[in-house]
Amino acid sequence: MTTTEGIEREVQTLDRVTIRFAGDSGDGMQLTGTQFTRTAAVFGNDISTFPDYPAEIRAPAGSLPGVSGFQISFSASDIHTPGDAPDVLVAMNPAALKTNVVDLPPGGAVIVNSDAFTPGNLAKANYATNPLTDDTLKQYKVFPVPVSTLNAAALEGLEMTGKQVDLTKNFFALGLMFWLYERSMEPTIAWINQKFGARPVIAEGNLRALKAGYAFGETTEMFHQTYRVPKAKLAPGTYRNITGNEATAIGFLTAAHCAKRELFYGSYPITPATDVLQYLATYKSFGVRTFQAEDEIAAMGSTIGAAYGGALALTGTSGPGVALKTEAMGLAVMTELPMIIVNVQRAGPSTGLPTKVEQADLFQAVLGRNGECPMPVVAPATPAECFDMAIESSRLALKYMTPVMYLSDAFVGNGAEPWRVPALDELPDISVPNAVKGEERFMPYGRDPETLSRPWAIPGTPGLEHRIGGLEKLNGLGTVSYDADNHHTMTVLRRDKIAGVAKDIPAQEVFGPDSGELLIVGWGSTYGAIRSAVERLHAEGKSVAHAHVRHLFPFPQNLGDVLKRYRTVLVAELNLGQLSFLLRGTYLVDCLSYGKMRGKPFRISEIEAEANRILAERS
Repeated sequence: MTTTEGIEREVQTLDRVTIRFAGDSGDGMQLTGTQFTRTAAVFGNDISTFPDYPAEIRAPAGSLPGVSGFQISFSASDIHTPGDAPDVLVAMNPAALKTNVVDLPPGGAVIVNSDAFTPGNLAKANYATNPLTDDTLKQYKVFPVPVSTLNAAALEGLEMTGKQVDLTKNFFALGLMFWLYERSMEPTIAWINQKFGARPVIAEGNLRALKAGYAFGETTEMFHQTYRVPKAKLAPGTYRNITGNEATAIGFLTAAHCAKRELFYGSYPITPATDVLQYLATYKSFGVRTFQAEDEIAAMGSTIGAAYGGALALTGTSGPGVALKTEAMGLAVMTELPMIIVNVQRAGPSTGLPTKVEQADLFQAVLGRNGECPMPVVAPATPAECFDMAIESSRLALKYMTPVMYLSDAFVGNGAEPWRVPALDELPDISVPNAVKGEERFMPYGRDPETLSRPWAIPGTPGLEHRIGGLEKLNGLGTVSYDADNHHTMTVLRRDKIAGVAKDIPAQEVFGPDSGELLIVGWGSTYGAIRSAVERLHAEGKSVAHAHVRHLFPFPQNLGDVLKRYRTVLVAELNLGQLSFLLRGTYLVDCLSYGKMRGKPFRISEIEAEANRILAERS
């Protein structure tokens, strides 16, 4: 029990809480969620986030399509997802309430900005009556807070326009949530002072709003208890909160250090991959060269040029951009130059749902080029894992002199979690030497007997002059060849080189029993939902295992044996069965496909229900 301002309140300790902030796309919900996430991370909780925002830069205010949301789950124990449903919904207007309350379980808490429930806003949200005064929300705990009025009062006397004052109300809501969950305001105060240091009035306005929200929680009798989520018991080490896109950028920066090469990133801005360019552009002092190209084709061409010049070369985009890069990717395969193509997948086809998640570019990554044009494909499973897979994809590209496709997605890229910062002595040496002039004639397409990779001849090196381009190469010498037998030989060599990568990647791991009734297979961002569902099924005594595939082409050498040890194989992915198709064709295993195409990640309960349905059907 605590006492604040003479008000006695109960303090309830919880293992996990999931909060969803929702409002107009201009209400700052992404910033609000990010600041709460940072504070929870500093405190020491395990965290997982799910930003969800509209494609429009500024959708019509108060409209249903314009709602922006940010869900954060923070916990005292290890978690894998941002939660199936929120425990608390913070809704800044009727549209935010209308689009999100359906996910709130009965008994959940709804904190709303009651000032926004005007006749006009209610009409925009298709409410015939005010849900705060009728029985619409009777199954929830509703806390109507006049956020706009209280916030404006707190900012009286500042030389700010009415619009500027209104834009600070997200910090009022944030301050209230900090109080409700016993979080310090200090990290956000420091951030405001740094962010708005050059604009003292704006900084003061945001600080007042934050503190007013916190003070409202302390003095109101609306809330009868506060909540405490203890620190998580994480493995020893130094941690920082990180998004997948940021981990991708830092991972490739680290890979360049491990490779002893400069990093080049050529890219054209596209949602949801743009953050990678923005992050890397801040690391010029580390020798990173970023190039914002005029289009996707130029970005790919510049990456090929950087690889030819000896850099660790990288380009990033999303699915539509990969389509435009495809011809030049074939050139990269033909020239056998090392580089990485980052695809932060989004819902398609065409422009599709550009801010929503999907995993439907797997066929494009593995098969989507003209001719026999193989390249390795890897996929991180979590935001923090983006760091490790950035280094892994770079290692493969350099060792095997090949382009590599790195398949992230919007959920992984935008989501955040704690990342343990590795020590320098934990980082691998992935460097490969440049070719040097020897006594014998230089063979630009001579092969390393182990990897089948060709030498990396940097232009300008005396004695290493050679032809480069998209026409077929004469085996060994690399001059243009139209010979039919030579073309077959070179095609087989390029195929065998990539197939040989399978000998150099980790064996497929399985979480759960080594054999049994059901194996759930996933890749990419489905990891958290599948792992959490399997943990629940284990608690019920079910014979279910989880295999998450990080190397999608070629597959791990033992994957076929793993699949055959289970009576049923279920492949859960955010497409209509692409990995399932590849597994069937590769291993002749009768995989069941469980696909979802809603622009949102799987819920734990969906995976759990499908697994139980299959187990019951086949019992």
